[in-house]
Amino acid sequence: MEIPLIQQHRPHVVAVGLALLAVLSIAKPFQAQAVQPGTQPIVETVEYIKAGKLFDSVAGRYVDGAVLVVEGARIRSVEGKGFPIPDGAKVIDLSDDYVLPGLIDCHTHLTARADKYDEINAFRETPFIAAINGVVNAKKTLDAGFTTVRDVGSPPFAAVDLRNNINEGYIPGPRIVASGPAISITGGHGDLNNFSPEVRPMLYPNDRDFQIADGEQQVQQTVRAQVKYNVDVIKILASGGVLSKGDQPGAPQYTLSELKMAADTAHQAGRKIAAHAHGALSIKWSILAGIDSIEHASLADDEDIRLAKEHGTYFVMDIYDDDYILQEAPKFGLPKEQIEKERGVGQKQRETFRRAWKAGVKMAFGTDEGVYPHGDNAKQFHYMVQFGMTPTEAIQAATVHAADLIGRSDDVGQLTAGHYADLIALKADPLQKIEVLTSVPFVMKGGAVTKDTR
Repeated sequence: MEIPLIQQHRPHVVAVGLALLAVLSIAKPFQAQAVQPGTQPIVETVEYIKAGKLFDSVAGRYVDGAVLVVEGARIRSVEGKGFPIPDGAKVIDLSDDYVLPGLIDCHTHLTARADKYDEINAFRETPFIAAINGVVNAKKTLDAGFTTVRDVGSPPFAAVDLRNNINEGYIPGPRIVASGPAISITGGHGDLNNFSPEVRPMLYPNDRDFQIADGEQQVQQTVRAQVKYNVDVIKILASGGVLSKGDQPGAPQYTLSELKMAADTAHQAGRKIAAHAHGALSIKWSILAGIDSIEHASLADDEDIRLAKEHGTYFVMDIYDDDYILQEAPKFGLPKEQIEKERGVGQKQRETFRRAWKAGVKMAFGTDEGVYPHGDNAKQFHYMVQFGMTPTEAIQAATVHAADLIGRSDDVGQLTAGHYADLIALKADPLQKIEVLTSVPFVMKGGAVTKDTR
């Protein structure tokens, strides 16, 4: 139910950030050909979008015949049916479509691939592979209608580099809320387990700089080190995991005091923090420590659910993954140990999702993209509806509630004045059949059309 953490180790001293820059340098000549010497690109500063049915993600209903007035990257105003559009203005006609805010996935791993589960690959591949993966997968994710994602685990600091280059307009992709590598105890879900003592990751001068941290002092230093490299969010591994060796998903790994140190240090630096936590005790400690979101939350008990609701802690539950891990991942080398661990938690997680949602726990959409193929994010909507949500509630989890979790409510998750003009358009109504979100024909990000296959 999470990306193989072995992929966050690379036995090379070349930084992934440099690898990404090298990949991007290949694309630079093609960018330069877009504008001929001596000419200037024509930029339309205002455009009008006619929406047949505009989804109000706060109210959970459609507004008929709205017109979005877009200036630059943001929405200047939302006008009603019959609004007079100036003659000669640039118009995008979506009057036959259902128009929704761009979707948000709060749990992705853009540098990972779902067709490589052999741990030995981590010792065969250079950091350039992660960089290439990130560039390709960012485009696939955007094309799927996900205009914002939170990346919660990648080599240092590939997600930060991806974020920056996408923001600069150098490569296509969603807006990224970036973490560094997930922080783990020695021998935990994020460590290299069951290898010879001679096998060590050589990516870092000191492998405790960014990822492995034991005790409150090391946890504090590690969070500070990641903030130094400009991450947006901290990811900590509070329990064991499924796609790792030598640990169990339900077993707590960090103590309450260590988790509290991580949360306090992150919050002091103005960052939110997410905790990977499958087991009941690790979930409880994470909530009490002040963690902002619980990733997976597979085995949450009634007390965990009560505490999450009481503290306003979000659950981000990847309830599509079970299908892919059990049906497809074994074909790509997933070891038997991990398969059996998934059998032990997958269906339990789905039932936990039902109980937590029914009890009123805050939920944000998150899929563990990278465990399954990138671009298939929307397949999870089907299961969210099957296990308790209405289609409207599932879409809200991937728009307004996800925006709240990642601290971007003023920018994304809604189609109202001041927000980015990030939107998708569909020919069929997802409130009637949520599965139509798996094939999005029209995507706009920041006022620019990035996909149109209508």
